[in-house]
Amino acid sequence: MITTSEPCPAARTDDRGAAIIIALVATVLLSALGLGLVMLSDTESAIAANYRDGSETLYAADAAVERVVQDILLVPRWNDILSGAATSAFVDSTLTPTTPGGDPLDLVALTAEIQAQSDATAPWAANNPIWRLYAYGPLSDLSGTGSIRSTAYVVVWVADDPAETDDDPSADVNGVLTLFAQAFGRTGSMRSVEVTVAKTDTTEIERGLIAQRGQEELNQRARKAAVELPGKALSVSDMNLAAGGMVQR
Repeated sequence: MITTSEPCPAARTDDRGAAIIIALVATVLLSALGLGLVMLSDTESAIAANYRDGSETLYAADAAVERVVQDILLVPRWNDILSGAATSAFVDSTLTPTTPGGDPLDLVALTAEIQAQSDATAPWAANNPIWRLYAYGPLSDLSGTGSIRSTAYVVVWVADDPAETDDDPSADVNGVLTLFAQAFGRTGSMRSVEVTVAKTDTTEIERGLIAQRGQEELNQRARKAAVELPGKALSVSDMNLAAGGMVQR
């Protein structure tokens, strides 16, 4: 007689479907890990872009100050700057430009805001500076040659030195001016630079050096134009310091 024995039903084990559950759990874990790496990469890229744009914006504000200093050195009477009679050659065609980030910018309202902030914090009473809009425009137009590849927008204000005690912020008596520059970048960044400009015994020499550099640049452009356009004659102009104009040879 042959006898057979079968295992108890409770002792039976069925592993069907366990592999699918393990695969799903592994897929979820790997997906979460991959998503975290993607988010980390995007965050690092955004941080790098913001840092790069912030640095570019700061350098843009500094470049605008350097450009305005050259204009100021060519003005004999700095009272004309404070009164608005003399303005920078670097000005945009509109007082309501759009920042590189796409935000509208009202330069008149911004000037009033800066003045209000200055009045609220300045302790010089009647000698508190009165900020006047002096130069503004895209940084790419700063050189006039289109050689600057930047989307930053820069604005520069000028005011009398508050250390004066003449109680007249519209008149310069000590040969010192204060410049305040703001630059706006692509990612909404904004950087400010404030400097003090003072006349020295070499101011006239500096004016001559600036005029000389400008004349050399004009001569280089003339030579380049003659090379690019065969048959065009070279021309050289000299600056007449007495008359304040250019005399062509």
